Amino acid sequence: MARAISTGTISFGLVSIPVKLFSATQSSAGVAFNLLHGKCGSRLKQQYVCPVDNEVVSRDDMVKGYEFAKDQYVTFTPDELKALEEKATQSIEIAQFVPRESIDPLYYEKAYYLGPEKGGEKAYRLLATVMREANRAAVARYAARGKQYIVMLRVSDDAQGGVGIIMQTLLYADEVRPFSEIPIPDAEVRESEVKLAKQLVDQIGAETFNPADYEDDVRKRIQADIDRKIAGKEIATAPNPPEGGRVIDLMEALKASLGEGRRPAKAPSEAETAEPIASLAKAVDGVPGRKPARRAAGDAAPTVAPEARKRASKR
Repeated sequence: MARAISTGTISFGLVSIPVKLFSATQSSAGVAFNLLHGKCGSRLKQQYVCPVDNEVVSRDDMVKGYEFAKDQYVTFTPDELKALEEKATQSIEIAQFVPRESIDPLYYEKAYYLGPEKGGEKAYRLLATVMREANRAAVARYAARGKQYIVMLRVSDDAQGGVGIIMQTLLYADEVRPFSEIPIPDAEVRESEVKLAKQLVDQIGAETFNPADYEDDVRKRIQADIDRKIAGKEIATAPNPPEGGRVIDLMEALKASLGEGRRPAKAPSEAETAEPIASLAKAVDGVPGRKPARRAAGDAAPTVAPEARKRASKR
């Protein structure tokens, strides 16, 4: 059973809904490496050094400062820093309801599940039902951990009865870089290329996305190699794979992706098959110290086509 990490109150108009916050995601057990002393293998400790006095500074002697000009700082006491923080009201104040698809996923940050507190079950279900039927999401302000967040409330399709509410923290506008900063040169796309590309999309398309179909293969491989090292075995190092060549002919690349560029290999004729056999046999017999292979009793001699024997005798 999931455990709540905090509590809050959804408010819109004169309606207040007490809720619990649950983490919707969990970080995978990532592979982490520590810095060790190469001489003795001990784990290293981090220290802060003053470049002016050239001495190690303890935490008791540290203060926080804001750089307002090059190498010029204004310092703050712990109490002053505390006063700068936003007061955590735990209130999720809905500012407006917008079409759910109008919020670009580019602004999505961290997600939380919201569950109703005791006494808020009916109002919680009412809000979720209205948002689902209207296909709307709520944009709200939320203050916690000394910061003010802009959040989106949306209904989860996976929740029981489709009435579960997800709170998604969003990035502010100035935290998202505009796409206009990315240069995209002009290029002409032919209709025939579009048609083949659509076929490729249909070929590898799916109706739904199933996250369980994908695993972190790199993390699994690294963990397997670490386990080998723990067991006293060496890790086999492989050379870097060659870089792929640039696509010159887009149409040929699309055809090859669709399988249209592949042609079945032509079956060799009897004469074409026999000639390499005769040449190989001649080459083996000519190796110094090499004795002809003995045939067991009853074994038939290998059959060589007449055309191949003629060509071999001319040589």
